[in-house]
Amino acid sequence: MRSIEDIKKDFPIFTNQKDIVYLDSGATSQKPLVVLEAEKKYYENTNANPYRGAYKLSVDSTSIYNTARHKVATFLNAKYDEEIIFTKNATEALNLITFSYGLDNVMADDEIVLSIMEHHSNLVPWQRVAQAKNAKLNYLYLNKDYEIDDFEIETKITKNTKIVGILSVSNVLGTVVDIKKIIAKAHQVGAVVVLDISQSIAHMPCDVQDLDADFVAFSAHKMFGPLGIGVLYGKKELLEKMNPFLMGGDMIEYVYEQSTTFAPLPHKFEAGTQNVGGAVGLMTAIDYILSIGYSQIQMHDRELITYCIEKLKSLPYITLLCPKDVNHISSVISFNINGVHPHDVSTILDFNGICIRSGNHCAQPLMRYLGIDSTCRISFSIYNTKEDIDKLANALEKIYVKFKKYIDNK
Repeated sequence: MRSIEDIKKDFPIFTNQKDIVYLDSGATSQKPLVVLEAEKKYYENTNANPYRGAYKLSVDSTSIYNTARHKVATFLNAKYDEEIIFTKNATEALNLITFSYGLDNVMADDEIVLSIMEHHSNLVPWQRVAQAKNAKLNYLYLNKDYEIDDFEIETKITKNTKIVGILSVSNVLGTVVDIKKIIAKAHQVGAVVVLDISQSIAHMPCDVQDLDADFVAFSAHKMFGPLGIGVLYGKKELLEKMNPFLMGGDMIEYVYEQSTTFAPLPHKFEAGTQNVGGAVGLMTAIDYILSIGYSQIQMHDRELITYCIEKLKSLPYITLLCPKDVNHISSVISFNINGVHPHDVSTILDFNGICIRSGNHCAQPLMRYLGIDSTCRISFSIYNTKEDIDKLANALEKIYVKFKKYIDNK
């Protein structure tokens, strides 16, 4: 098991930005040198358009791209490589599902069930499907501990439910969702599940066969990979029946003046020149995660979450927004300083070299449900330390002291 101090040296940004405390990995993680070098090596030595050329460079680029697909399939324990579709990001993957599957399979008076915690990417597209098909959109709400209880699952997922959209971990509250229970209930009533693992994939494994997942989406940039590439997993039998989301080069079989036939999986859903460099970065990021091991990552997460919650609870002016049970929290914690706007908090923290997220985190329905408009959010990764949390707590104390006279006068 490697030390966290040693792991942190894998990330050049912490050498180049020595005083930075990065607590926004839920938005995008930093990149280890091996990922940066793998992309650079590809562009320096093997850059060519995949699937297009009969010359060696193009053939080699195609082989690398196919290797990346196989790496992702193995990582998720998919049954077939062609169940892996490369996209621009999780947002594009989720939109692909809603428009290629949802519009064709959701009918009038059907029900779509989402959690109130969903990121806009797994919510707004389903609103459009519901409106277009005159279907009903229902939500799984939270209990006082910021979790979805069994009563919600049993009463909201019914025989009328056709789609269940659910995240594995809330990008606002850090809540770890019992996705296996939700998938089982959805399948019991014949519904299809769309699973967003963007916040969990860097912290916990996803076995799509064990989960019996129908569709799964995530982005590389939240798991030490590059920006600009994401993954859609879909069961082969579902993907084969779906129409393409984008039309263009390489996703076709034959084109005539008045009609077109489409290429088989996975190419049917990968129109245009693909991001091979990004795929290289993604498969290298997967190897990096596996080299550390999910067991060490989860042990580190638990240690940081426990320490951070204890630290923040000791500050009486802090309101925490996260499950009470630390075992039900992944790597994300939201909080507010009473009487101070989150944007002010994050701006002042930035002056101290501390990077956090403030705002609604692309989860406005959740914010309205909680009766607030924004939060401060910290999100951890394998390179964070208890010293980072100490620096955060010290800076929060100074912010509160600075604002206290204004708060007291309200």
